[in-house]
Amino acid sequence: MEYYPKIDVSCIIINYNTAKYTFEAVKSIIDNNTAIDLTFEIIVIDNNSEKNDFEHLESQINILNSDCVKLIRSNFNHGFGGGNMLGVHYASNSRYYAFINNDTLQVTKNCLKLLRDFMLNTPNAGICSPQMLDENKNFRVTIDHFASLPREILKRAILEKLFPSKYLNRKTTYKSPQKVNYVQGSFMFIDALSFNKIGGFDTNLFLYYEESDLSLRLLKNLNKDTYLIPDAEYIHYKSKSIQRNINIKIEQKIALLYYIEKHHGWFAKKILNTHFVIRYFFSSLIKPKYWKLWLVLLAGAPLSLSLKQKQKINPL
Repeated sequence: MEYYPKIDVSCIIINYNTAKYTFEAVKSIIDNNTAIDLTFEIIVIDNNSEKNDFEHLESQINILNSDCVKLIRSNFNHGFGGGNMLGVHYASNSRYYAFINNDTLQVTKNCLKLLRDFMLNTPNAGICSPQMLDENKNFRVTIDHFASLPREILKRAILEKLFPSKYLNRKTTYKSPQKVNYVQGSFMFIDALSFNKIGGFDTNLFLYYEESDLSLRLLKNLNKDTYLIPDAEYIHYKSKSIQRNINIKIEQKIALLYYIEKHHGWFAKKILNTHFVIRYFFSSLIKPKYWKLWLVLLAGAPLSLSLKQKQKINPL
């Protein structure tokens, strides 16, 4: 099937009760990407925010009066992967998708063009990402290793020291493009045709491990690699739309164990889950809030306990 892209990039952003950040992210993309040889659009998916938050965002976007911005309101919280897939549904036929968190700001001038040019010149690239910075423009870890039993039990730092050729140092400041396992989901620039071929995000994952799963499937199925592009930079305020609590930690463990079983098999999941059951039993003796997590792990951390199953359809 032939694929004829109409524009270069469809930028997809999810808003969830953080209209202020979303508007600034949209404005940042428009202000910083002015190259005349690049065409792009911005699709904002409101993931069933409170009515006043959506109305505030809608009024701010209307002030921009930009034809390149589409605002879509969902009556259901689809999570990260599902929300982005909804954005893909409303996107034009694009050569690339840029999945960008709403709590980000563009730093590098014409960042989208820089990433597009890299992808055009690197046929084996499926995903690339700029270097992430914090709000003070200091280095922030952008790359990571695929989840596995060694990573979860031995931990990243030990693996990086013991096997440096296999486990790239995440905290190094790189000067040239680096092939990596995966990049943070806060800014992923993706070849649209490859993304479409593998079916996009796995929407069983509600909040975590979507980017790792996507990079691994692109590598396994299409031999497409993921790259960090240090010459491009962006600010990520990080987790402004997610309030950290025990339910979020439970969601993270459910997603991790689902990912492990999907890519490494049932037995690997069983080993890791047993490790967590023992670990969080003792943690719960010190921090009682972990008993809720321990009970979920004891039940095998099934997807039926995911936050995805607790979402309600609300009238618009």
